[in-house]
Amino acid sequence: QVQLVESGGGLVQAGGSLRLSCAASRRAFTSYTMGWFRQAPGKEREFVAAISWSGANTDVADSVKGRFTISRDNAKNTVYLQMNSLKPEDTAVYFCTASIRLVPRIRDDYDYRGQGTQVTVSS
Repeated sequence: QVQLVESGGGLVQAGGSLRLSCAASRRAFTSYTMGWFRQAPGKEREFVAAISWSGANTDVADSVKGRFTISRDNAKNTVYLQMNSLKPEDTAVYFCTASIRLVPRIRDDYDYRGQGTQVTVSS
C-alpha cells in the first residue's frame, strides 16, 4: 500500500507561482511513476504531469506545458509540481497519484491517489 500526502496548495494571484509536494509513505516509491491530476468544480479529473521512477521520462499536458514542471527526489520519497505563470483556469484540486506503468495519462492507470490539495488562482 502506498500513501500519498499532498501539500503546498493555496491562494495565489494570476501570474504567480506555487510548488506542490507529494510525500509517499513507502520505500517502493522508486518503483512507481508519479503523476499529478487536477479537478475543477463541475469538470472531469484531468492529467497534468507524470514522471517515471528514474526521472528520465516525463510527460506534461499541453495546457500547462512551459509553465509547470514535475520533478522527484527519490531519497526523500517526494514528487514536486512547480507551477509558474498561474492562470485562473488552473484553479482546481490537485491530486498526487502513483502507477506501476510508465508515465500513463489515463486516470484509471494509476493505482494510488492522495486526498488532494486546493489551488486557487485569482484574477
